[in-house]
Amino acid sequence: MTSTITKCKDQYSETAIDDEVVVMSLDSGTFFSLTGTARSIWELLDQHAERALLLAALAEEFGQDESAIAEEFDTFVASLSEAGLVDCR
Repeated sequence: MTSTITKCKDQYSETAIDDEVVVMSLDSGTFFSLTGTARSIWELLDQHAERALLLAALAEEFGQDESAIAEEFDTFVASLSEAGLVDCR
């Protein structure tokens, strides 16, 4: 997987509603409802761009081993990338 992940700020609009972040792709009009771990990842992208730092922060937040969450993390980030919401390098 990539080592740097950044939000494509000109490609979406977002709003927080209670425990959810709703993100709309400005290109497709598709809405994404982010809760739980997905919301945590989305919000952590504002603080960290490096994959290793993101995984470490998630592992700490959820009391998990980084290797245990890496595959699901990569899958979620890939879906954000496919939607044009993040840039992975």
